[in-house]
Amino acid sequence: MKYPHSEVEAKWQKFWEENKIFNTDLTDIEKKLYCLVMFIYPSGSKLHCGHWYNYGPTDSWARFKKLQGFNVFEPMGYDAFGLPAENYAIKTGVHPQDSTFENIKDIRNQLKAMGCMYDWNAELMTCVPEYYKWNQWLFLQLYKKGLAYRKNAPVNWCPSCQTVLANEQVENDGTCERCGTPVEQKNLTQWFFKITEYAEELLDGIEKIDWPEKTKSMQRNWIGKSIGAEIIFTIDGFDETLTVFTTRPDTIFGATYMVISPEHPLVEKITTDEYRTAVNIYRNEVKNKTEIDRTSTAKEKTGEFTGAYAFNPATKKLIPIWIADYVLMTYGTGAIMAVPGQDERDWEFAEKFGLPIVRTVQPPDDFEGKAYVGDGEAINSDFLNGLNISEAKEKIINWLEENNIGESKINYRIRDWLISRQRYWGTPIPVVYCEKCGEVPVPEDQLPVELPYDVDFKPDGGSPLARNESFVNTVCPKCGSDAQRDVDTMDTFVDSSWYYLRYLNPKFDKAIFDKDLAEKWTPVDMYVGGAEHATMHLLYARFIHKFLRDINLVNSDEPFNKLIHQGTITNKGAKMSKSRGNVVNPDKFIEDYGSDVFRMYLMFMGPYELGGDWSDKGIVGVDRFVQRSYSLIKNFDNIKNITESVERLPLDKLTDIEASIYKKVNISLVKFTREVENFRFNTAVAVLMELLNELTKNIDDVSDEVKLYSLERFVYMIASLAPHLGEECWSIIGNVNSIYKSEFKFEVDPEALVVDNVTIGVQVNGKMRGTIEIPLDSDESVVKEAAWNEEKVKNHTSGKTVVKEIYVKNKIYNIVVK
Repeated sequence: MKYPHSEVEAKWQKFWEENKIFNTDLTDIEKKLYCLVMFIYPSGSKLHCGHWYNYGPTDSWARFKKLQGFNVFEPMGYDAFGLPAENYAIKTGVHPQDSTFENIKDIRNQLKAMGCMYDWNAELMTCVPEYYKWNQWLFLQLYKKGLAYRKNAPVNWCPSCQTVLANEQVENDGTCERCGTPVEQKNLTQWFFKITEYAEELLDGIEKIDWPEKTKSMQRNWIGKSIGAEIIFTIDGFDETLTVFTTRPDTIFGATYMVISPEHPLVEKITTDEYRTAVNIYRNEVKNKTEIDRTSTAKEKTGEFTGAYAFNPATKKLIPIWIADYVLMTYGTGAIMAVPGQDERDWEFAEKFGLPIVRTVQPPDDFEGKAYVGDGEAINSDFLNGLNISEAKEKIINWLEENNIGESKINYRIRDWLISRQRYWGTPIPVVYCEKCGEVPVPEDQLPVELPYDVDFKPDGGSPLARNESFVNTVCPKCGSDAQRDVDTMDTFVDSSWYYLRYLNPKFDKAIFDKDLAEKWTPVDMYVGGAEHATMHLLYARFIHKFLRDINLVNSDEPFNKLIHQGTITNKGAKMSKSRGNVVNPDKFIEDYGSDVFRMYLMFMGPYELGGDWSDKGIVGVDRFVQRSYSLIKNFDNIKNITESVERLPLDKLTDIEASIYKKVNISLVKFTREVENFRFNTAVAVLMELLNELTKNIDDVSDEVKLYSLERFVYMIASLAPHLGEECWSIIGNVNSIYKSEFKFEVDPEALVVDNVTIGVQVNGKMRGTIEIPLDSDESVVKEAAWNEEKVKNHTSGKTVVKEIYVKNKIYNIVVK
């Protein structure tokens, strides 16, 4: 009988919902396990293969943990604010709120059809006041601690999206990560969160979390810790000084010029009349360049001389001060001492503009390059001569500190998190501006500052909220005078920086989240999502979690203990996209094969972290496995009415076939558990396919006890990968309750894992010519005799000379002939 997937899936989804099978009792923390996927953005395209690949396998892992007796909490929600809904509104006239709510309704139905065991009592969406009120509350707490501040700064501006982008949202080629438009630079007054305050702790914490090494490395590099010194240079003819940060203070004797950022506040003052025109032209040219363009090592060096000079505090010589775009005002002090002898970028600049080059580290005799960046003895460096780099660094820092012209310093590459966005569909910033009182945060008892529905979305480079007078015009909460609201909205990464805490009680209205539950259930035990979030969401969430800890709302240091990244599903080797016309619509395959088959096929395609290439033919093979599994179980309808379930069977009382099946089931259970635990779903499916072949071949020749023992464990394993099929099969063999409510624990019998015989492959000149079954750990002479008795071995060695024979114990016997 063909497996009626539509009927079965509808039946069990209804049963799970009506019986609240997956509602988690959060008061039970004895074996608590919090499993979470990164929540979905509710776009108009609904669920696609990428969502399925993220959600289906992760749910299978969570289901398996539930079957093992863990109290699993697996919620789902919607990252509902953001640009796509607003851009859709501009294009179609459909309000973002309307399109988002409609999309959420459709996606909710799709998620339920997927058969995931989400606790729908914990569902949340970020675009409603009940949620974003707490984004605003979080902003106010950061503001009170001096960690939310406003300043005028050069920012990344996307002319297409008409909004500011954080540095993390600009691609390496200087384009917008969302739309691909070249990013421009603008000076705007914006709000920032001071993530730099936590730079050292964010760096240290990387070593304490079980995350992919590549992601940890990306965060280390993004934080970018540099250990060095700050050095003060006096400017000839001026009272002002220039402070530089350098990781190589030992090279100061080779500093032959200085470079300051074109935006440096002293440029205007120190530039002489002779050079002012050229400097001003250059500064204007730099304005529209992105930081990525400016710091590229591949581009030709450019700059202008200011006409001013500084004193090198070590050599007491005057050195020229230049401006150049590769020095950024947002990193370090906006000024550098240039040491061309020991820095390739400085060498290129010096060579182009005819500036002096002095080596301060002795290169090896065979060195043929220009700037030498390796280790060696200090030269041309007065009292540092003869010291290696580390010794020279220590000595020069002591000298700088003794002479009050510098000090030891640690710097970080990471910048503060720019959160202002000039868009509508986001959380309003809870600040008003009053002529008398200045910048005034909205009092907590006046939250939320609600997003108005009636807004003109047409982009004009400003914030849409600025055109809604009833929103903008308000009264100052401090003095009662007329005031104006801040018209920007927050970066949507604020929404996702703490959502995992809100899931635990999404209707909680007394605080940002239920502190008691948060302290019991976080950090999240298993977090699964895309690697593209390494230096954005995953870094921001770590920062906010540490801040929440510091204000005594959580009792842990990190938000996510273990992190897994899923790979990408391709079609004919290319990433799926509408423009390529290669997007696979899951709905059609679910209609034809069912969600279990679709889920299992995605898992069977390849290693989870790598993804795989879609094939319509491949799904047929998984469907065949499901059909065969169902047919096998149907043959033993209500077998539990004939015999009882047992935890173990006595091996010595079983026939040879029974013992063989009993061992195969237990070995499969060990392998399956290991593979699912490690998200190796493709090999877990292979284990089940192999076991199904064994059961189909021999199950009619064993006792009812062995049949039930084997079928129960087969269903137990399949229930996590194909949940509807698993429930149906569990019911067919005679169980009344859901398998997920079963108290029977399927533990492995260690005696069944003892291997008596092994199968050894026999090769001739490296090609497999047969297999032999022999007792484990047999002597080589026994293996040799059995190998030479194989007919195919005789055929392929007849009339040839044996060069050598190689035996890899319990694995391979290889005969080399010529």
